Amino acid sequence: MSIQGLLGRKIGMTTYYREDGSIVPVTAVLLGPCVATQVRTRARDGYEAVQVGFEPVKRLNKPQAGHQARSNGKFRFMKEFAATTDLASIQVGQKFDVSIFKAGDFVSVTGTSRGRGFQGGMRRHHFHGGPRTHGQSDRARAPGAIGATTHPGHVWKGTRMAGHMGAEQATTSGIQVVKVDPEKNLLLVRGAVPGPQNGVVSVHYEGRESEEVLKRREVERARQADAARKPETIQRAPKAVRGAGAAAAKKG
Repeated sequence: MSIQGLLGRKIGMTTYYREDGSIVPVTAVLLGPCVATQVRTRARDGYEAVQVGFEPVKRLNKPQAGHQARSNGKFRFMKEFAATTDLASIQVGQKFDVSIFKAGDFVSVTGTSRGRGFQGGMRRHHFHGGPRTHGQSDRARAPGAIGATTHPGHVWKGTRMAGHMGAEQATTSGIQVVKVDPEKNLLLVRGAVPGPQNGVVSVHYEGRESEEVLKRREVERARQADAARKPETIQRAPKAVRGAGAAAAKKG
């Protein structure tokens, strides 16, 4: 791995079938390819990172076009990621694709959550709502009192109320990579990730389980799949068999 993350677009969720027949809910992400547009050094910038561009475009304003000229491309999105190798080995214009990740890696995915528009307190902040009895037909979804009497004499800043919901940066951490397809630039991660379909996301590398742990997981998964194929391991008989047994008991 040369850098710790890439930019991509969320395609959507689907079901992935493992070789042993087990199924995993996954999110497909079209990840990269990204091109290095600038290398940040500690001597010049005060920190070390690699700035990459994603999704080529035809036109840019002059400042952006001049900044990206050395990379021989024009990109809509740019983001910086920490490098995992010596910065001297990374050159402007170098390409990075989804192959920097491997199945079993743990990543965090950051995106912009879906915008929900103007929402009330019950949906936005999970308020309980008011009483629904004794004739209070118009207080069921009301937020309740927001005042603080004479002191301080105004509404406290940050009081939870109805308002705009969603369209904020959100991150889901600890997601495991299920499959990597370098030919299609696809990354399948277990579970859901923030944002709508076709939304831009950034995927950051977090770590990886040891080979011993991965082997134990594979052995346990194979054992469970083998047990599921054996009828004698089923604890509860099928419904039809249970019904036949109950009918026989009544006759006896």
